[in-house]
Amino acid sequence: MKKVILTGDRPTGNLHLGHLVGSLQSRVELQLSHEQYIMVADVQALTDYFGNPEKVMASILEVVADYIAVGIDPTLTTIFIQSQIPALTELTTYYMNMVSISRLERNPTVKAEIAQKEFGESVPTGFFCYPISQAADITAFKTELVPVGEDQLPMIELSNEIVRKFNRLYNTNCLKESKAHLSKVGRLVGIDGKAKASKSLNNAIFLSDSAELIKQKVYSMFTDPGHINVSDPGKIEGNVVFTYLDAFCKEKDEIASLKNQYTKGGLGDTTLKSLLNDILQKLLRPIREKRESISSQELMEICFSGTQKARSVAQKTLVEVKDAMGINFFDKKSCCSSFF
Repeated sequence: MKKVILTGDRPTGNLHLGHLVGSLQSRVELQLSHEQYIMVADVQALTDYFGNPEKVMASILEVVADYIAVGIDPTLTTIFIQSQIPALTELTTYYMNMVSISRLERNPTVKAEIAQKEFGESVPTGFFCYPISQAADITAFKTELVPVGEDQLPMIELSNEIVRKFNRLYNTNCLKESKAHLSKVGRLVGIDGKAKASKSLNNAIFLSDSAELIKQKVYSMFTDPGHINVSDPGKIEGNVVFTYLDAFCKEKDEIASLKNQYTKGGLGDTTLKSLLNDILQKLLRPIREKRESISSQELMEICFSGTQKARSVAQKTLVEVKDAMGINFFDKKSCCSSFF
């Protein structure tokens, strides 16, 4: 049997080039050899967008459109909406009793994200506990591999701790441990060179951007501030244009030659940006055209069909969990079996 993979994205805006190289391209490959589930994580998005649910709802179909446009096939990959799977919420509730507050506080990923979002002492409980919700997502589908970056490894660790504790406490093996499937590509820096490419920071090139907007963003990219004249020697390190050329140009020998020329002097930033613009336009044009060809009705049908399948799988796991705990009150074997 194929190994099960679970991955997903928070619907807080359209997906960008960082998503493409960091996860989307690998998902297209993995769907051929694995049983792949992709979750549109709207519940997780609401942990810090609770006051703006309209943004989350408006982004769901946009994210799914990006999935289909890059080559994710809904006949091979199950795409579902997190909030429409009630079993995930119930599993989260049970798992909360197995994790202490101090354990959550030690989670380095949670600490880093709390600092980044500047919550201070006003951390929403839902956000604080979202690693437990992730454990519910992972275990509900008997996931074996979870594609993540290194910063998400603590989440996999906590999920496996919950699995081991649950199975030991209730003398069962109904929950499965999972392994991280590390991304081969590091996080793509934003076009401003200051942080990772991000929807919230608006420093990314989105898969849905027009040709004109792509060019505008490329020509605004941060390079070497000391490289004023073409003849000046330039720095490669921290130069966003070269970072993107490394990520998207297949002609590695050509890039090596350009780097050599740039560091010696005699190569202008405009020439490099023109080359990068041509590469990205060629890459994103078919994605944009495919995206524009998909109707909202088609996207709704993909979401509905995938969510139905995911709901059935997660519900089966929930029943196993409740059986193990002995809390399936209206069990078919009980005296109230006539209810069923």
